[in-house]
Amino acid sequence: MGFLDHLEELRWTLIKCAIVFGLIVTVIAYFMQDFAVILNWPLDHVRSEYPQLKTDLVTNSPMAVFSVVINICLTGGLTLSLPFFLFFAGQFIAPALSQRELKVLLPTALSACALFLGGAAFSYFFLVPSTIRVAFELNEMLGYQVLWTADKYYGLLMWLVLGVGAAFEFPLLIVLANYLGLVEVATLRKYRRHAVVVMFIIAAIVTPTPDPFTQSMFALPLILLYELSIWVSAYIGRRRVQR
Repeated sequence: MGFLDHLEELRWTLIKCAIVFGLIVTVIAYFMQDFAVILNWPLDHVRSEYPQLKTDLVTNSPMAVFSVVINICLTGGLTLSLPFFLFFAGQFIAPALSQRELKVLLPTALSACALFLGGAAFSYFFLVPSTIRVAFELNEMLGYQVLWTADKYYGLLMWLVLGVGAAFEFPLLIVLANYLGLVEVATLRKYRRHAVVVMFIIAAIVTPTPDPFTQSMFALPLILLYELSIWVSAYIGRRRVQR
C-alpha cells in the first residue's frame, strides 16, 4: 500500500472509533439517570458510613449541569469504548506485522484492556470512596458544612477512574520495552527503588488528596504490577533463550 492508502486506512480507523464512541455516548445520554445512579455509588457508600452527613449534590451555576453531563458521558464512553478502540487499532497495524509479532498483538491488546478496566474498577470501588471518606472526616473535624457541587464530584470521579486506569498501563509498557530490547530485566531490578519513588510521585499527581493513606493505597498496586512486569519480562527472556 502507498502512503496515501495508509492514510485512508487510518482515517477509516479513526472514523470507526468515533462512531463507536458516539453510539456508546448516545446510549449513556439516553439512560442518563441510570448511569448517574451507578456513578453515585462511591458517594452513597461513604454516606452510609456517615449518616449524620448530608451530601446531596448541588449546582451553583446554570452551566454546571452541562459539565455534569459531559463528565458522565466521557467517563462511561471512554471506559466502555476502549475494547473497540484496541480492536480497530489492531486491525490497522496487523498487516504490517510479522507472524511472530502477530502472536504478541492479541495478548498485548487483551492485557491493555484488562489493566485499564482493572485500574478503573480499583479506583471506582476503593480509591474514590477512600478519597471521599478522608474529605468527609476532615470537614467534620474542622466543623465545616459539606456542600459539594455535582460538576466537581463527577470531575473528580472522571479524573480518578480514567487516570488510574491509564496509570495501570505502565507495567505493560515496561514489558513491551523489554520485549523490544529497549530495557533489560537486570536494569529493572537495579532501579527498583527508583521505580518505587516514581510510583509514589504518580500517586501524588493522580490522587487529589494529600493524605499518605490514599496515595499509598494507589501506589501499592502499581508497585505490585511493576514486580509482575519484571517477572513477565524475565519469563519472556527465558523463552527467547530456549527458542
